[in-house]
Amino acid sequence: VVDCRVCGDPNSILRFAFIEFTDEESARAAVSLSGTMLGYYPLRVLPSKTAIAPVNPTFLPRSEDEREMCSRTIYCTNIDKKLTQADVKHFFESICGEVHRLRLLGDYQHSTRIAFVEFAVL
Repeated sequence: VVDCRVCGDPNSILRFAFIEFTDEESARAAVSLSGTMLGYYPLRVLPSKTAIAPVNPTFLPRSEDEREMCSRTIYCTNIDKKLTQADVKHFFESICGEVHRLRLLGDYQHSTRIAFVEFAVL
């Protein structure tokens, strides 16, 4: 995982994360995990349409490297708040491949968190 960013209202269980992987293959493998139980909640994993970047268009991917980074990144919602960043990284690496960057976001007032996972290889 290269990077991970959690978004949404911190007081809601409907938060989500963007996870950037080092490669597209790892990101695809992560997407196939949607519905898998992680802790007490099933994951919802969807492909991201952008890299982990601010909404400001000047920060959207401008180079081939940045676009390639987008293709290796997924975001994952509904992650049990009791899981650590290491738990989530191990989960994705054991099934999908090397995680280049992972960002696990959320607070402990809600039952779930979100993560951004970037895989190492396409």
